[in-house]
Amino acid sequence: MADVRVLRAGPAPVDVAGVLLTPGAGATRDHGTLVALDAALTAAGLPVRRVDLPRGAKAAPARVREETDALAADLGVATDRLVIGGRSFGGRMCSMAVADGLAVAGLLLLSYPLHPPGRPDALRVAHLPQVDVPVLAVSGATDPFGTPDELAHHLAALAGPTTLTIVPGPHAPADAPVVAAVATWLA
Repeated sequence: MADVRVLRAGPAPVDVAGVLLTPGAGATRDHGTLVALDAALTAAGLPVRRVDLPRGAKAAPARVREETDALAADLGVATDRLVIGGRSFGGRMCSMAVADGLAVAGLLLLSYPLHPPGRPDALRVAHLPQVDVPVLAVSGATDPFGTPDELAHHLAALAGPTTLTIVPGPHAPADAPVVAAVATWLA
């Protein structure tokens, strides 16, 4: 893990009661990274719920809100005690729900799809200035959806404190450094 770089460090959320995890486009709640995160965080005493999302950017943020409300109700807490997020499309949909007013303790952006590969002009960042909660972004050093420099530049628009961690690998980096970054941030 010597290749892990923290480009920017902000404070983590406090008093977190649970975590909601969502997959990337075309993947399911059983994606390896989400399963590994579930196992590590649950072992540390933090309840985790992995959920599937509908295809399409119109329906998915509403599902994020529904699932966040359901997890909060099941845990007997307000949504502002939860951290939500996910891989790629899932993290982006969670960030859109937060930008639209969903109150949460923090946001996980794992391999955030800043733009389609080879299309840095097609940015997916318009909503980011409305995200005002602590954010952990973890991305592969060679991710074609956004270079470390591009991510550092565009995630600076987030209104809340941001930690950007770069791990070895592409858009789907190995699970271990991603899990370690998330566990450290939530510890």
